[in-house]
Amino acid sequence: MLIRIDPRASEPIYVQIEREVRRAIAAGEVAAGDRLPAARDLARSLDVNMHTVLRAYTELREAGVIDLRRGRGAVVLPQEAPAPEVDQAVAELLEAARKHGIPLSQLHQALDEGAHR
Repeated sequence: MLIRIDPRASEPIYVQIEREVRRAIAAGEVAAGDRLPAARDLARSLDVNMHTVLRAYTELREAGVIDLRRGRGAVVLPQEAPAPEVDQAVAELLEAARKHGIPLSQLHQALDEGAHR
C-alpha cells in the first residue's frame, strides 16, 4: 500500500492519510483482514508525527473501516458493497465534475464538507 500526502495542501495530513487508506481498500490493494502499517512505522515513512497517523486510524475505526486495538494494530474490516444507486450517483458526479473541470481534490473537499453538515 502506497500512501502519498502533500504537506503543503490545505487539507489536514490525517485526512489525507485516511483518504489514502480508503483509496487503497477500494482499489483492492488492501483487503479485509489485512493489517495496516503500525502507526509508528507509517509516521516514520511519511515523516509525520505518530499522533497524526493515530488520528487518521481513529477516524477510520469510528467509520467502521478498521479495527484498531492496542497490541493488535489496525486491521481492515470487511466492507459491504455500496448499493447500485450509490455507484450510479458516484459515476454521474464524476462525469459532471470532469465536464466542468472540477479537480478531484475540490470534489473530495466538497464531499467532506457535505458529510459534516
